[in-house]
Amino acid sequence: MIKPLLRAVLPMMLSFTTAYAFADPAPSPASTSGEPYELVRTLQAVQDGIARGDTAAHGSHIALIRQVGEKFLAADAGVWSNAQNGQAVIVYLLSGGGPQVVRKLPRDKLNVDERLFNGALAYVEGRQDEARELLKDVKPRTLPSGLGGQVALVQGALFARSEASLAIERLDDARLLLPGTLVEEAALRREILLVGQAEDFDKFEFLTLAYIRHYRNSVYAGDFWQRFSSGLTQSSLALDERRFARIVTLLEQIDRASRLKLYLVIARTAMVNGRLAVSRLAGERALTLSADASPERERAHFFRGVSRALTDEYDGGVAELKALDRSKLPERDVPLLNATLQLALDVRKSFAGGSAVADKPPVTPARLDLASSTATLARAQTELGELERLTRDRRP
Repeated sequence: MIKPLLRAVLPMMLSFTTAYAFADPAPSPASTSGEPYELVRTLQAVQDGIARGDTAAHGSHIALIRQVGEKFLAADAGVWSNAQNGQAVIVYLLSGGGPQVVRKLPRDKLNVDERLFNGALAYVEGRQDEARELLKDVKPRTLPSGLGGQVALVQGALFARSEASLAIERLDDARLLLPGTLVEEAALRREILLVGQAEDFDKFEFLTLAYIRHYRNSVYAGDFWQRFSSGLTQSSLALDERRFARIVTLLEQIDRASRLKLYLVIARTAMVNGRLAVSRLAGERALTLSADASPERERAHFFRGVSRALTDEYDGGVAELKALDRSKLPERDVPLLNATLQLALDVRKSFAGGSAVADKPPVTPARLDLASSTATLARAQTELGELERLTRDRRP
């Protein structure tokens, strides 16, 4: 059943064998004997097509996984003494193969590392703690590249929450061991969020550009950009005015609607963190992308108006804020708009009052009227509470 499929897929597979082959070079189509490790190479070649945007490969690879499993079960028990075939069982598992198939194989005949086998089985069966314990000390670079890259990818997933630095290291290993494959594509998707959380902008930028260069057409590209967005907006990566131009370059790779959404998130995040220069820059970018009279346009004006009113363009900023159509702002933004307008007006009032009484002698401490200051302090505390609440919601 698998022979026709092999004849159709092996020519495509041969061009990729240098990336994920085991110890020996791949056989030519004429010499292919249907060994388990050859079948797994074929499966990987089809999956690598998914990383390049081959939707047909995406639609057929589940059937191929099932067919490879059937071939495993029908194989002569003697084939499993070959270490390459034993390693292929682990790669099959970590490539989406069914654990129920692997459990039916002659375990006593399998020539495979016990720790790797049990760790892979625990991982695909959802026994995460056991998988972590079994695989933590495995060094992927000591394994054949096809196996090592798969194990490194799994380690990156297993330790993402508990040991982010180890997870990043293992995902780097996965990318280096299996370049040009679905494993590298998946490693980039997983690593981009971790690097964002670690606030390593240079590496965040590097990984993004690597994904764009090699996998922008991947079937899973949407997942990458979602993780990219989370990594960018749930950190301070986008809040440094000096790197804003680099952020713009990265965002140019995303569709217009997503780009607009991200600029609005960046503008709001920057505003509540007091990064008014970034809030203004992001707001202006959002203005160029938003439609006339749209809610997005009003929000972009809001963020730009705040940054202007509280910096060097007081009159223009206040006018921009007063001209907003409040009905188009999200409900959570209205109190912030009110507080900002009041703060801006209080600042101007203080300066105006100061010039009017400049020639009067200062009031003695015993006769100071603190009522106005107390009211302003109360408003400031209310605003700070609102800002603190807003900072907890930064998702695009």
